[in-house]
Amino acid sequence: MQQVTTTGRIAFQGELGAYSHEACRQARPDMEAVPCRTFEDAIELVRGGEADLAMLPVENSTYGRVADIHSLLPGSGLRIIDEAFVRVHINLLALPGTPLEQIESAMSHTVLLGQCRGFLKTHNLRAVTGADTAGSAKLVAEFGDPKMAALASELAGEIYGLDVVARQIEDQSNNTTRFLVMAREADWTRRGPGKMVTTFTFRVRNIPAALYKAMGGFATNGINMTKLESYMVGGSFIATEFYADIEGHPEDDNVARALDELRYFTSQHEILGVYPAHPGRG
Repeated sequence: MQQVTTTGRIAFQGELGAYSHEACRQARPDMEAVPCRTFEDAIELVRGGEADLAMLPVENSTYGRVADIHSLLPGSGLRIIDEAFVRVHINLLALPGTPLEQIESAMSHTVLLGQCRGFLKTHNLRAVTGADTAGSAKLVAEFGDPKMAALASELAGEIYGLDVVARQIEDQSNNTTRFLVMAREADWTRRGPGKMVTTFTFRVRNIPAALYKAMGGFATNGINMTKLESYMVGGSFIATEFYADIEGHPEDDNVARALDELRYFTSQHEILGVYPAHPGRG
């Protein structure tokens, strides 16, 4: 079904100026970005019709997958209609006119602190854990202490009136976060010149070599599986759900055959979305 815009709003987790906010501006510049306290709040805003879309981060090239997101997606009631890749440039933000030599600590989300350890060590800056990146910038602006800085986006600096003391200080030059654009309704209609991606979850049946057999159909049908991750369900060590991305559309003959074979060896499966592959995939 073609997604119909009714509110012109896209929800994200975090404060204004967060990297998720940046993703909203890049992927949906025509929509109003709405900050939410939690991922669940962003999802609920879409479910309740107060926003059309949600922008949710799923993985970072340096840090790995975003905790909790994969377990939230299957029960969210939403469907993936797009993906976005945002180059994460980390900047040291401080009160206007503050020199680097005066700064003693840097505040940010723990994930971001771990992505610029080299810079912090070189300049002997104490890492301070904040609730999120843009929220840390907001706090630095409110505290008014020139000895404290924040690690966040340039957008956050603009919003909260902070100077960029050091630009692009991340340890990895290719530091990138992948986001999923979620909507209430699925959209399988698009067919562009590039690749399509299908995302789904499944649980294998309790039979020997079930996962091996379930995956066999994708190999024999020549389908590239770009992601396969597992996580516990309900806190049990024996109940495992798998999250997968493949290249292709469920209506492609080879994908349809592979999904049929998958169903035979699984007790539960669900397609979360079908969407064009972003150029950021490389």
